[in-house]
Amino acid sequence: MGSNDNVAKTDLADLTLSEIVTKNFKSAAIFEKYGLDFCCRGKKSIYEACVEKEVSPEEVFLKLEELNQTAVNREEDQFNKWELDFLILYIINVHHKYVRDIIPVISAHAEKIAAKHGSTYPEVVKIVSNFSIVYKDLKQHMMKEEQILFPYIKYLVAAKNNSLKAESPYFGTIKNPIQMMEAEHESAGNLLAEIKILTNDYAPPAEACNTFKVYYQELREFEEDLHKHVHLENNILFPRSIGLEKELLS
Repeated sequence: MGSNDNVAKTDLADLTLSEIVTKNFKSAAIFEKYGLDFCCRGKKSIYEACVEKEVSPEEVFLKLEELNQTAVNREEDQFNKWELDFLILYIINVHHKYVRDIIPVISAHAEKIAAKHGSTYPEVVKIVSNFSIVYKDLKQHMMKEEQILFPYIKYLVAAKNNSLKAESPYFGTIKNPIQMMEAEHESAGNLLAEIKILTNDYAPPAEACNTFKVYYQELREFEEDLHKHVHLENNILFPRSIGLEKELLS
């Protein structure tokens, strides 16, 4: 939120969490600190999200207003200006790759910790169950994006750049797969939110071994990456793609 994006508290109150993060990605760190979900449940206002989490809205507004005085986040400004096909390439090469690389690692640690410490800490057994669902669902989710949704968005970009008439997709409108992707984002977010509670905000037991500590840190980083990943899709890629389709098919 640089000189062009300075907003008063009253303006912030009218925005959803996702809209605030879209204006300035640095606000994501503030929401993360207070446990406010700006991606999967990002359509709530600050007041609504704070009431749900029993957090002081005034404190969050204060932090956001302090951030409002800092320089604009150039990286987020880039995301909003990138061509959609380039943004897709970034999502695949950064976030999809991360998920595919780290999920087997986390899963192996989850199984190991559950087998060794499950009798003492039964929550780690439940985490294995939750994370296995996330693993399976995200693999299918990313495949659908890469094979169905993303190619259609690239087709729309090419049609616009080459002044060609676009044709309606076999799935009717881009809103249909997008609604499915957003629902799957929310499902994954809910499972990870439950894991966060089960781990006591990723705090390993005092006597935890190094693998236990590494495992919880991996889970924390996985959730943080998914929030950024979902933000780029739900709040930037998807709305702009809907607008592009409407422009070309009208």
